Amino acid sequence: MGNCFSDDAVGRSAAGATPFSQNNTSNTAVDCFLLSRGYRGLYSQIELSFSASNLRDRDVFSQMLKLDEQQYLGEATCVLSEIVTKSERSLTLDLVYREESTSSTHTHHRGKFTVHAEECVSSKTTTEMILRCSDLEHKDLFSRIDPFLVISKTVESKSSIPVCKTEVIKNDLNPTWKPVFLNMQQVGSKDSPLIIECYNFNNNGKHELIGKVQKSLVELEKLSFSGEGENLFLLPSAGHDYHIKVLKSQLFVDKFSESVQQTFLDYIAGGYEMNFMVAVDFTASNGNPRLPDSLHFIDPSGRPNSYQRAIIEVGEVLQFYDSDKRFPAWGFGARPIDGPVSHCFNLNGSSHYCEVEGTQGILMAYTSALHNVSLAGPTLFGPVVNNAALIASQSLASGGRKYFVLLIITDGVVTDLQETKDALVKASDLPLSILIVGVGGADFKEMEVLDADKGERLESTTGRVASRDIVQFVPFRDVQGGGISVVQELLAEIPHQFLTYIRSRDVQPNS
Repeated sequence: MGNCFSDDAVGRSAAGATPFSQNNTSNTAVDCFLLSRGYRGLYSQIELSFSASNLRDRDVFSQMLKLDEQQYLGEATCVLSEIVTKSERSLTLDLVYREESTSSTHTHHRGKFTVHAEECVSSKTTTEMILRCSDLEHKDLFSRIDPFLVISKTVESKSSIPVCKTEVIKNDLNPTWKPVFLNMQQVGSKDSPLIIECYNFNNNGKHELIGKVQKSLVELEKLSFSGEGENLFLLPSAGHDYHIKVLKSQLFVDKFSESVQQTFLDYIAGGYEMNFMVAVDFTASNGNPRLPDSLHFIDPSGRPNSYQRAIIEVGEVLQFYDSDKRFPAWGFGARPIDGPVSHCFNLNGSSHYCEVEGTQGILMAYTSALHNVSLAGPTLFGPVVNNAALIASQSLASGGRKYFVLLIITDGVVTDLQETKDALVKASDLPLSILIVGVGGADFKEMEVLDADKGERLESTTGRVASRDIVQFVPFRDVQGGGISVVQELLAEIPHQFLTYIRSRDVQPNS
């Protein structure tokens, strides 16, 4: 096994080398397996399985070590989240050897096993750029241009993945956008090609491509140093054998700087916690819970419905970032026993407190609520958003180092759209992010307006604009059956939203 090391009295010895002291019993090889339900380590429940072997081969000239020829000592298992949430990013586990026979399994404890995680310095390198365009061209001379940029990276399949999006600047042919921040985790390396596309914003979501450039960070840095612009271009339409159209419009890099920034993991290891909250839609459009075609149907076989799956997938990840694992849980759009329709009731049935114990507590409260409420309507988000914002506000006022994540699971389009926008704009100043999962077959197009990734920043009835994007919306059917999990799609934005909030207040992690 290559690049396998163990600690001894004078530092590190390569596995298979002669130990510093012949009495040193810590020089053992470690085999590590990554069992991942996705490509994002923080939010994909990566399970780590370690096996330790007492080394018999002490040949210092050996280039390879055959682990299957070593004496197996035991194994230890943990989740990556358990390591990175520790203050020293070190976790000590029991090393266990299981001896199986035809009749039983015997467990033997073989000592302790300590795992330490380190974040690469390169992953902390952040590039700040101020981008500007000049002489933007528009096909329609009688309408205005509301431009914004989308920065994407290319992957091995030659497809592109968006990693950053600027704000929309209204009616401007020569826009300068607010600074954008890119880290190496997002782009891969400074030499990786990036596609920078300039779009004209459209309220219907069909944004018009004005032009684009393809440059790496190295090339963008050179543009900044030279002060020159890069011409935007358009590819020929499908079926037309035309040359690439080079536009007179240009992209300029007015600022390019690099710095080592505190990362999401720095704050988590420094004592910040993620607190999970959930709100479940109990409106009548879900169907009678007793019938198999209902979105709330509890399958006797134990197969989870869409509501249960969303709770499990998100809750089981976030619970590792919360020390007490007590989560507020609400329902909305139902009539509790002997009461009026409520748009924010405690899922556990209590009139005094809303918290439950862990993800299993949420699932139990959800199942119980299905027997104790009558499905009603309409679909209102405002009350649950305001309740979550109140908890976040109280934590902030008391000096708490918590960031809150509210999961709303719904089967239909929100009825109180403007009231919800008002609540979200107000909440954008708080340590809060909101994840919305749309279940069922409804048309959720109107819901996308709440997610600033798909349009403009939210604006309240008073004209106030949200200070940052705090919403991520995903229709469950878009990820249900594919290779992408709900967790990956929903939680992809959380570290960025968290850091945007933290950096705007110049908060430093505890050392």
